[in-house]
Amino acid sequence: MRAIEFQEYGGPEVLRVVDAEVPEPGPGRVSVDVAWAGVNFADLKARSEGYRVPALPHRPGLEVSGRVRAVGAGVTGLAVGQEVAALTEGGAYAEVVVADAVTVFPVPAGIGLRTAATLPTVLPTAYALLHSVGRLQPGESVLVQGAAGGVGTVAGQLARAAGAGAVYGVVSSQSKARYAREHGYDEVYVGDVEAAPGTDGLPAWVRAATGGRGVDLALDAVGGETFRQSLASLAVFGRLVSFGNASSAGPWHVGQPELYPGGRSVGGFSILTLAQTSPADLRALAERAFATAVDGTVTLPVTAEFDLADAAEAHRLMGTRASTGKLLLRVG
Repeated sequence: MRAIEFQEYGGPEVLRVVDAEVPEPGPGRVSVDVAWAGVNFADLKARSEGYRVPALPHRPGLEVSGRVRAVGAGVTGLAVGQEVAALTEGGAYAEVVVADAVTVFPVPAGIGLRTAATLPTVLPTAYALLHSVGRLQPGESVLVQGAAGGVGTVAGQLARAAGAGAVYGVVSSQSKARYAREHGYDEVYVGDVEAAPGTDGLPAWVRAATGGRGVDLALDAVGGETFRQSLASLAVFGRLVSFGNASSAGPWHVGQPELYPGGRSVGGFSILTLAQTSPADLRALAERAFATAVDGTVTLPVTAEFDLADAAEAHRLMGTRASTGKLLLRVG
């Protein structure tokens, strides 16, 4: 079978097409003939700096859609030939991938395989950020970093459906701002979140937009200075949920000086970690999240697709920060 792997860390050019043996599923695991594979920023961090890479060479990719090829011992509820979407520990950029059965989900009725490939990481993540961790209440306001990306696209729509009083986004360009406004956002901050000369940057913009109050919930996948600016944008009793570190900044530290005065709180979420620590909770979360795609509450546009052999081009596009929505690889 064909697969994409890298033998050293670096730019998109380190991705190579290789011939590999077809993997067989062990107990509790399932192999999938891949139709589509999702491209995520975590794949770029794996390739460039070894994020969640246990050893080299490594095959990137965290999500696929396709059909069950074989099931290992002890697997129930899944059958050969069944259409599924799967969250993987890696290796999704391949014609066949193996995943734990608990992270393989039957494709909901009415959802095609192309759309199904957009579901495993983004939709449950956005749903958890708003509801399970962020505990968004009707009438509350939300601030989302990366509002035009995959999670941001879904989060804006989910927040609107949950009755948010106002949904604010942060993007890097005017074209992304237009896109975000089409997917649930009321107002969008364009540019670097760090303060411009003579201003307080993002927090000042948020205060102006909210009549001086700040937002009730902020979602941040960037870390570093962006994390600090998001925290400073919170209202009294506001919550900040961290779900990534795209900036590759050092670990954030928050203590009494930042939290006590306004009664603020900070939480975190990682769907990959949840898959390892509590797969039953992941399945329940995914079922609730997938239902919002079935009933039309949310849509996640596929804005670009590439052949498997052109995975490097997909990485180049995502790395320019010019992409919106979801990027996919055509495999099967």
